[in-house]
Amino acid sequence: MANKTQEVGGIHFPFPFTPYSIQKDFMAELYQVLEAGKIGIFESPTGTGKSLSLICGALSWLRDFEQKKHQEEARLLETGTVPLSDGQEQSLSLSSSCKETPGTLRPVGEPDWVTQFVQKKEERDLVDRLKEEQVRRKKREERLQQIRHNAQLKYAAKRMRQEEEEMERVLRLSREALAAGAAAELPEQPACGEEDLVLAEYESDEEKGAAGRVDQDEDGPEEEHVTKIYYCSRTHSQLAQFVHEVQRSPFGKDTRLVSLGSRQNLCINEDVKTLGSAQLINDRCMEMQRSKHEKSKAEEEKPKRRKQERRATCPFYGYEQLQLLRDQVLVGVKDIEQLVALGKEARACPYYGSRSAIPAAQLVVLPYQMLLHAATRQAAGIRLQGQVVLIDEAHNLIDTLTGIHSAEVSGSQLCQAHSQLLQYMERYGKRLKAKNLMYIKQILYLLEKFVTVLGGNTKQNPNTQSLSQTGTELKTINDFLFESQIDNINLFKVQRYCERSMVSRKLFGFTERYGTVLAPSREQPKLAGFQHFLQSLQPTVTQTSVTPVEEGEARVPRLASPLMHIESFLAALTTANQDGRVILSRQGSLSQSSLKFLLLNPAVHFAQVVKECRAVVIAGGTMQPVSDFREQLLACAGVEAERVVEFSCGHVIPPDNILPLVICSGPSSQQLEFTYQKRELPQMMDETGRILCNLCTVVPGGVVCFFPSYEYQRQVYAHWDKSGLLARLAVKKKIFQEPKRANQVEQVLMEYSRCIKYCGQAGGTVTGALLLSVVGGKMSEGINFSDNLGRCVVMVGMPYPNIKSPELQEKMAYLDQTLPRGPGQPPPGKALVENLCMKAVNQSIGRAIRHQKDFASIVLLDQRYARPPILGKLPAWIRDRVEVKATFGPAFAAMRKFHREKSVPS
Repeated sequence: MANKTQEVGGIHFPFPFTPYSIQKDFMAELYQVLEAGKIGIFESPTGTGKSLSLICGALSWLRDFEQKKHQEEARLLETGTVPLSDGQEQSLSLSSSCKETPGTLRPVGEPDWVTQFVQKKEERDLVDRLKEEQVRRKKREERLQQIRHNAQLKYAAKRMRQEEEEMERVLRLSREALAAGAAAELPEQPACGEEDLVLAEYESDEEKGAAGRVDQDEDGPEEEHVTKIYYCSRTHSQLAQFVHEVQRSPFGKDTRLVSLGSRQNLCINEDVKTLGSAQLINDRCMEMQRSKHEKSKAEEEKPKRRKQERRATCPFYGYEQLQLLRDQVLVGVKDIEQLVALGKEARACPYYGSRSAIPAAQLVVLPYQMLLHAATRQAAGIRLQGQVVLIDEAHNLIDTLTGIHSAEVSGSQLCQAHSQLLQYMERYGKRLKAKNLMYIKQILYLLEKFVTVLGGNTKQNPNTQSLSQTGTELKTINDFLFESQIDNINLFKVQRYCERSMVSRKLFGFTERYGTVLAPSREQPKLAGFQHFLQSLQPTVTQTSVTPVEEGEARVPRLASPLMHIESFLAALTTANQDGRVILSRQGSLSQSSLKFLLLNPAVHFAQVVKECRAVVIAGGTMQPVSDFREQLLACAGVEAERVVEFSCGHVIPPDNILPLVICSGPSSQQLEFTYQKRELPQMMDETGRILCNLCTVVPGGVVCFFPSYEYQRQVYAHWDKSGLLARLAVKKKIFQEPKRANQVEQVLMEYSRCIKYCGQAGGTVTGALLLSVVGGKMSEGINFSDNLGRCVVMVGMPYPNIKSPELQEKMAYLDQTLPRGPGQPPPGKALVENLCMKAVNQSIGRAIRHQKDFASIVLLDQRYARPPILGKLPAWIRDRVEVKATFGPAFAAMRKFHREKSVPS
């Protein structure tokens, strides 16, 4: 692509082509937000080039920031002095990890010579740090330049790795031979493979320093974190698309970009990948790193006693391998797939290699969860202090935060985990240290109390336990802890023990080995009953071979241990009392009942992000209504209103390429108001069918019709089939329904698209297709209905959430208590319900109009859309052009005129 550099307000923005005027405005506003350290809420409709605007605007700012910083560093190093009068210039010269600045306020009355001495020392320290940073930067640039132009280095390193692997293989065979010869002399060894199932000795934080943690990066001094931009989105496909946009942009060749992902996406160790579950892969990986660290420690200490049997370590986790992969990652822009391919070629772990590249990266691309979850963020080595965060596709950011930090466990999982852990303790109790036994007993006690509070008993099968009390009950965290009689347990310590001991991983290995069919033996008399109990909990699991499963055997992805789910629930219970609730759902039998933690205040987890970052930008195609972000997220996170900047741009399409209509009544003058009480009336369903029949006669190509729920869509479809309206619709459009199963969506879309293309070429009475979809379903987000695929989008009714939901009622009550009510405004709880509804509407109608020359009509079937507060929550580019039609005749005439004019070839 050619580089069309644009100058906006004195700032140069490289761009691959001549940008739209709204893109120039977007980049200029984004630049100012980053420069001033603000929090920005940016809305740019799909099809307006939002991704390129984010890339070129943000990286232009970073280019200028680095240039100013290097100029200031050069001046400071040349003069050797620091101007103390300008704190802002001074802070510019420091990287994100150099926090100390001269000019710190001194105690009043301190002698001048003391102040001058301290200032001179700070000046010297700062200059020394800048010199060190400059040397590191030059070394890094030379190293990366060498990799770019010297392929021999790469192949030499590859040969060295192959030699090391051959040496390691020989040593391993030698150790195994020695171990086999000595095995007969060792007394009372565990059964083959069982040594990995026994918990290692546990030391709490009080007994050891933080240096004892396993999940730390290996040797070498910690590298400086340069100022960078963290870009995150919802899915890996969206992240890959963004990376490809960077590659095609003017910044594609010179930007040091790192793509981060989960172990599940990046692992290249086939033995680990076959575990399937993300939690199992994480635990197995960490266990292998622990083995590597323990091996190094054992070699250093050279203990007098015999060595324990060596556990498996990962062949892709080596310091030199990872350092080489790190540099190769930084040389060119790569997405996740390219990173995995590079890791396989270098025989180095892409997960740890990409992590080690974070400090030197300028742009880090990662999923929502990795940035928004503090523990995951810390484990990945992400530091937000003084950095920039761009959150794209952020329309569901509040829901994402709530979902990440909520947890639910069933009665069946609680009983299964209790039984597994009890049997584990009985088998290995004599080999466990006192600290391990203490925590295992505490976890067993917690599980027992959780089952009891639901009204069940851990000693009986949960499938056959009927509960005397049914229904849903909400409790504060403290009330739940008191009622469960676990308020005397330190949940923070239990949570930390679960994380560090990896007890759930050990338990999973134990049940994998003995959780199917066990041969009776004198040593395992109690496990037979355990086996039958597990089978009664999982009747669909088929029996496998009698012998333990061999390591490396091919298998389908497996579910994680139930204790892994319960660990998330335990972590949630450490939330502050006012920020969450526990929902006790009793559903007849214990196995169907559950405990759920509901996070009420997602801002508590977002506050650290906005506090540490220099600037945060929340962006999306449809961000309206933005009041949720301002009030529920930013205000509750302690962000001052003056720091928040809103930017919303129009669409690139001409004004006459869209026809948004609110239709208040149908062809037979039936008022359209699809409330819960009225929408199932036969006359309402008949009127909806008549409206669609009329629209399908004048709209060419595809019509996408959204219903509030799957159940209502099913009812309407059945009614139309019975009344004959379905047959009338089929005369003009072939009818498709959105499938409930995600794996069928692509097939339905392909057939829908093929039908529209065929009808457009063949002519005839059938002019296209009608797709019946559901708001919040598979078709309402992330699907592209451009051009003939979506010439008309119809919204049947208003998709309000279920107001009777206990979770929603508790959230509404919480907002009413915590948020102020503005003059003339509805209560915050009521506003939440309207906002949830309109966010869903905006996402659905945003499926059409995907580029500058596209055109479509948008039909909102409900007279409640005509109310000004509701209209005000539509995206500006739709709201400014919407027409309210009280009767159907004028609406139909407008639709016929619009599509007749637009369908004529220009």
